[in-house]
Amino acid sequence: MSTATRIYRGLSRKEHAGWIIGLTPVQAFVCVGLAVPVILALAAGQFGRALLLGAVCGTAATLVVVPVRGRPALRWLGHLLLYRAGIVLGWSRWQSRAVTGQTTDLDEPDLPGVLARLRFPDGPPLRDVGRVCLIHDTGDGRWGATARLTHAGVGMLSDAQCERLANRLGNLLLSIGHREVIDRMTLLVRTVPDDGADYQAWRAEHDVPDAPALARQAAEELDRLVGAVSVRHEVFVTLTGTEDALRRPAAAAGGGVAGRAAVLYRVLDGLEDKLKSLGATAVKWLSGPELAVVIRTGFNPASAAGLAARRHRAGTEVGVRWATAGPVHAPAPSTRAYYHDGFATVSYSVLMPEAGTMFGSLGGLLAVKTAGERRSLAIHYETLSQHRSRKAVRRLRFRTGVVRDWKSSKGFNSGAAEAREAGGARAQEHAVAAGHGIVRFAVAAAVTIPDTWNVEDHAAKLENDIAGRFQLLRMELAQDAGFVAAVLPVGVGLPRLRGGAS
Repeated sequence: MSTATRIYRGLSRKEHAGWIIGLTPVQAFVCVGLAVPVILALAAGQFGRALLLGAVCGTAATLVVVPVRGRPALRWLGHLLLYRAGIVLGWSRWQSRAVTGQTTDLDEPDLPGVLARLRFPDGPPLRDVGRVCLIHDTGDGRWGATARLTHAGVGMLSDAQCERLANRLGNLLLSIGHREVIDRMTLLVRTVPDDGADYQAWRAEHDVPDAPALARQAAEELDRLVGAVSVRHEVFVTLTGTEDALRRPAAAAGGGVAGRAAVLYRVLDGLEDKLKSLGATAVKWLSGPELAVVIRTGFNPASAAGLAARRHRAGTEVGVRWATAGPVHAPAPSTRAYYHDGFATVSYSVLMPEAGTMFGSLGGLLAVKTAGERRSLAIHYETLSQHRSRKAVRRLRFRTGVVRDWKSSKGFNSGAAEAREAGGARAQEHAVAAGHGIVRFAVAAAVTIPDTWNVEDHAAKLENDIAGRFQLLRMELAQDAGFVAAVLPVGVGLPRLRGGAS
């Protein structure tokens, strides 16, 4: 039986579309202010002065209104000034306290950049899986936890299987939207350059001294040909909720970290089966030392070999102390890349195509082309409550209706894009009225290589791999924050919805 391929459309719509000819109120106010001197000069009959003012004010209005690579020129200028100020004042330079001998508590996190605002308290034991590390974002006021998924991927699945997974992912997000405790989920996949440490350890344990020489020779040749280019995939899911949503039930559960953990655990237990329905064969909620390992190998992929060797020697999972989870040294990030522990990472925001996309189509971003390269892809979801969803669709339908009616009253025809947006607004309103929800999302991708390699070459390869399907917007001036959003499963990566914190 054939199955029609589902195409997700309307994903490229702006979250905050302007009300006044697509402008925000601030942009419209500035444009009106710039037009006043020109109008006054015309009213006074000073046409030469009006022409000069028109050229100056028109240029300024263009800088305010026209976006260049996602940001208007004045916003670029503001971000550049902040970036330069951070470098001059030393805000962006970072060095591990453990290296300088200043560490007094090895269990205290010592992480750079936006990670400095995170706290990682251990919660009480969860069933028989032990203690789970909670992620407390003191900046955004959020609590969450991260799990490692064992998943075979979707690259070899049929269209029908992808359709089933897409339905189950939608049900999972709808289930999250109906819960009051959590509202965000991050799916993060990153490749791991397979240096063969696990395989070498296994071979050392199972070596047969009297094996035929020809068999040994063939095995060594396969190791050289296949092992050098093989990669593994790590899959993580992070679920977070706001402090506002957790405060009252946590107080009823005893308060403090233990109370928040108890409330989160109830939700995590209920979602574990839904995560397995997405194809995960195992869901392992990470403890503090295990999450520290994930962060450590995120900054330094080469450290995975040493940790794997320790794991094989110990015969069980080994962790990292929080004081050593970060990089040893992170210089001030350049405008287009982030350097950390002898590696360089280039991060992108992935923009959705106007024509729509299909389930699993982002997999091309994880296709490693060079041995030693690492690629990462993170999808951040936030489910809006039914109340906020209804407000959002009403606002969208009203705005599109006002624009269409005004054009009709003036004798203008609506364009195809406006007609499609109006139809989409009506369809969304009907869907929300039928019990569906609205999901905000952001997609980040990154490529990490040794810093002795040519960074721009590998960044260009990543862009070429997805050219024609998605647009990659390089996170210039914010590469350190982009690294956290794309590579580390700590639930950071989706900005707060303006005006919708409640």
